[in-house]
Amino acid sequence: MFYKFNFSHLHQVVDAGARSLRMIFQSKLAPKYDFLEEKKLEFLLSLLNSENENVTGLGASIITHSCETSAEQKVLCNVGVLCRLVSLLEGSLNQRDASLDSLATILKNNSDVISKFVGLENGRALSAITELTKDRCPRTRLLACMCLIVIGNTSPCYLQGVGIKTKLISILVELLEDPGQVGEEAPFAFASLIADKEDVQKLAFEIDAVDKLCNLLHKGSVQVKRFQGILLALAEQCSKLENCRSRFLSLQVLNMVTDALNHESVDVRAVACLCIRNVSRSLKNLSAGRFMNEKIVTPLLQLLHDPSTSIQVAALSAISNIVIDFTGHKSVFIQSGGVKQLVQLSKSMDSTLRFNAVWALRNLMFHAENIYKEVILLELTTSTLASLICDPEPFIQEQSLALVCNLVDGGINSIRHVFIEDGNIINAIGRQLRTCSRSEVCIQGMYVLSNIASGNEFHKETVMHQLFPPQAGEDTQSFMMKFLQSNDGQLRTAAIWCIINLTYPDNPGASSRVVKLRSAGIISQIKSMVNDPCLDAKFRVRTVLEQCQLLPAA
Repeated sequence: MFYKFNFSHLHQVVDAGARSLRMIFQSKLAPKYDFLEEKKLEFLLSLLNSENENVTGLGASIITHSCETSAEQKVLCNVGVLCRLVSLLEGSLNQRDASLDSLATILKNNSDVISKFVGLENGRALSAITELTKDRCPRTRLLACMCLIVIGNTSPCYLQGVGIKTKLISILVELLEDPGQVGEEAPFAFASLIADKEDVQKLAFEIDAVDKLCNLLHKGSVQVKRFQGILLALAEQCSKLENCRSRFLSLQVLNMVTDALNHESVDVRAVACLCIRNVSRSLKNLSAGRFMNEKIVTPLLQLLHDPSTSIQVAALSAISNIVIDFTGHKSVFIQSGGVKQLVQLSKSMDSTLRFNAVWALRNLMFHAENIYKEVILLELTTSTLASLICDPEPFIQEQSLALVCNLVDGGINSIRHVFIEDGNIINAIGRQLRTCSRSEVCIQGMYVLSNIASGNEFHKETVMHQLFPPQAGEDTQSFMMKFLQSNDGQLRTAAIWCIINLTYPDNPGASSRVVKLRSAGIISQIKSMVNDPCLDAKFRVRTVLEQCQLLPAA
C-alpha cells in the first residue's frame, strides 16, 4: 500500500517550528549562537535564504540575539548577510522589521561594517532604510530610526545633515505617544540619538522635546520600562544645555524624579540618579540652593546602602553635583549623616566606589566654611586621607589631592589642617610627588603645595622642605625641576605658581628661598622658559623673574 505525503503539513510544521524558535531567540535567556563555527554559519545562511517568512525571521532573530563581538559582525558581513538582510527590506512587514533589527545589531559600533553597508548598491541600502522612516507602521519607523542612529553614532559622517537629524527627532518624539511596545522603546532610541551631542539636543529642544517628555510623566501611572526610558531621555536632554535644565525644572517634574529614587526597579532608580545628576549641573540652580534639601538628599543617601553597586555609583555621581552648593546649605547634607557614609565608601574595596566617594567629598569640601571642613576631616581622619593620596589607583590619587586642594583653599585657617597629627597629609603629598609619574596627579599635588605656599612663613618653609628634603643628596634632582621640564603645560604652570607664592617679595624669608632655588638650578630653568609655548606658563614665568629682581641679595 502507498501513502501520499502531504507537503502542506510539512510546511505547517516548519512554519510552527520556526515561529517557536524565533520566540525563544527573542528571550535574553536563550543560548548564544556560534557564528564562528562553519556549519552553524552555513545553517544560518540557509535560514536567511529560505522562502518561508518565519524561517527568515528566525535567522534574523538569531543574529539580533547572538551577534555581540566585532569578530562576529565581520564574519556575517563577509559571507553576504548584509546583502541578504537588505533584500528582505522589500519583503513582508515581519521580514522588514526583523531585517532592520538584525542590521542594527551587525552595524553597532563597527565603522568597518558600516562603511561596507553604506557602499552597498551605491548607497541604495542606506536610502532604503531612510525611506522606511516614513513607513505607515510605527514599529517599522522606530526600527529604521534605530538603524540610522546606530550608523550616525559610530560614523557621524554618514548622517551630518540637520535635516535628517531633525527628522529622526520628530519621528521619535511622535512615537513616544504610542500606547504599545513602540512607545516603550522610543524614549531609549531618542536618548541614544541625543546622547553627548549638543547640536542634536538643541534641535530637540526647539521642537519641545522636554515639554513632551514631561507631559508623559504628568499623565499619571506609566509602565516601568516606559518610565525608565522617559527619565533616561530627560537625563540626556538636560546633560549639556542650561535652557533644557531650566525648562525641565519649570515643568514641575523634579518631585516625580525624586520619588523615582525609591522605585522598586533597579533600572528606574539608576536613571533617576542620572537625571538628578545632569539637571543639577545648572550653576544657576545650584547657586539658588535648589537641590540641597532633605527631599532630594535623604533618598540619595539611602541609595548608598543599595545592594547594587551600580546604584551606589549612580547615587554618588548625583551627590557629587548637589554638594557643590554655593548657598551655604552644606549643613543639610552633613547633618543628614552624609559625610559618614561617604567616608565609609571611600574605604571600599571597589575602586569605582572609592573614586566616586572621594569625588563627592572633594566637591563637598569646595568653598565649605571652615567649621564644615573640620567636621569632614574629623570624620575622614588624616590617616585615611593620607592613605587615599597614595591609593594604588592613580585616578583616586588625583581626586584625593584635589580634595586636599579644596581643604587648604581659604587662607591660613584652612592651610593649618594639613599640619595636624605630625603633618600626615603634607608628608603623604611629598612622597607621592617624589614617586609619581602621572601628570594629572602631579598637577593636583603642585596646586596643593602652591596653596600652602600662599600661607605664612612656616607654611612656605614646609613646602621648601618637601621640595628639597634634607635626606636627599645634593645630586638628587628635585621633582620641581622635573615638573618644570615636563612636556605638560598644565604641570609646568602649576609648578611655576608654587614658585610665585614662595618668592613673593613682601615675605621676610623670600630672599633665602630664592638663594636655595637658584642653587638648585630652579631659577635658571625658569629663565629658560621666558618663551614657553604654554601662554599661562609664559606669563607666570615673567612674574617669578620680576619678583626675584625686587628681592635684595641674601
